[in-house]
Amino acid sequence: MTTHGDQHRSGSADGLTDVPGLRVGHARVPGERALSGTTVVLAPEGGAVAAVDVRGGGPGTRETDALDPRNVVQRIDAVVLTGGSAYGLESAAGVMAWLEERGRGVRVGPDPSQVVPVVPAACVFDLGRGGDWRARPDAATGRAAVEAAAAGPPGAPVATGSVGAGAGAVVGGLKGGVGTASVVLSSGITVGALVVANAVGSAVDPSTGVLWGAYGDGPVTVPDPAVHAVAARRLADALERGGPPPLNTTLAVVGTDAALTRAQAHKLAGTAHDGIARAVRPVHLLNDGDTVFTLATGARPLPKASGPLALNAVLAAAAETVARAITRAVRDAEPVSGPGGDFPAYRELWRLPRTRTRET
Repeated sequence: MTTHGDQHRSGSADGLTDVPGLRVGHARVPGERALSGTTVVLAPEGGAVAAVDVRGGGPGTRETDALDPRNVVQRIDAVVLTGGSAYGLESAAGVMAWLEERGRGVRVGPDPSQVVPVVPAACVFDLGRGGDWRARPDAATGRAAVEAAAAGPPGAPVATGSVGAGAGAVVGGLKGGVGTASVVLSSGITVGALVVANAVGSAVDPSTGVLWGAYGDGPVTVPDPAVHAVAARRLADALERGGPPPLNTTLAVVGTDAALTRAQAHKLAGTAHDGIARAVRPVHLLNDGDTVFTLATGARPLPKASGPLALNAVLAAAAETVARAITRAVRDAEPVSGPGGDFPAYRELWRLPRTRTRET
C-alpha cells in the first residue's frame, strides 16, 4: 500500500499501542442487564500534545475546549471514551483522581502534588441496551479502565469488539464495538487509531454485504449473494422487532509518535474524520456525536526534506487507520439479544471469520 507516495506497513500489534508510550485499558459496567463501559487511552509520563475535532451534531464531551490551540493547556495525560451518554462522562472523574494521586497533570501550585489533570472525554449513546437504563459508567468504571491501561505491558495488543466503551455499541442495527489499527511509515513514524463504532449510519454496503471500510484495504471478500440476501433480511427483521434506535456516535483516538505542533495535531484530528466517512454511511448526522482526538508523543521529528508537506503522510495514514479500525470493530463484535434489544453481529449474519484473534 501507499499513502501519498509513502510506503508503509502495519505495526506489530496493528493497534494504537504500536505508538510507543500509549496504553489502552477497558472496563465494563457490572450487572446482568448492563451493557456499557469505558475505554481509557493513557499517554506516557509527561503527557502528549493533543487536539480534538467534533463533526457530529449531538456530541457529549468534557474538557474539549482545553485542547483548542489558542488555550493554555499544552499536553494531557489521558483521553476517556465512554458509554452511558452524558451520564457516562462521570467516568473521567475516576481517571482524573488516579492521575492526581500520581502527580500527573497541569501544575498549579508550588508543591509538585498541586496539579489539575486535564482529562478530555467523549461519550456514546448506549442507554438501556442491556435492559437497565441506569446501568452506566461512573468514576469507578473510569478508574478501573485507567488502572487496566497502566497495568498492561508496553505494546500490549488492544482488546477489540464488545469491550469497554464498545460493550453496548451498535452500528446501523448491527453490534458495534471497539476496533484498532496502525501503520508504520517509511520515515519510521507510527500512526495508530482506536475507535468506538456506534453510529446511526451503516457499516455495510447494502448491494454486496461488504463492510464499507474494507474497500481500498487490499483484496475484498464479497459474500455469496444468497448469504447476503439472507443476512440483509435478518438484519431488517432485527431492526423491525424494535429496541432503542441505533444511536449514536463514532469516537476515535488517533495516536502518533510524530513531533507535532498543536495546530498540526488539530489538522490530524480533522482529517481522521475522513476515515469515519469511508467506513460508515451516512456520518456526522444530528443524532451522531462523531468526535476524534489526537495524541502526539513527539518522539520522532517529521522528515525535514519534505518541509511542511511531511505532515501529509501522517494525515493520510490517520484516515486509513480509522477506517480499518471501524471495520475491525464491527467484525470482532459479539451478538447481543436481550431485554434491551436484538443486535446481531456482522460475522454471524454474513458468515465471515474474524480477521484477527480478539484479545480478552
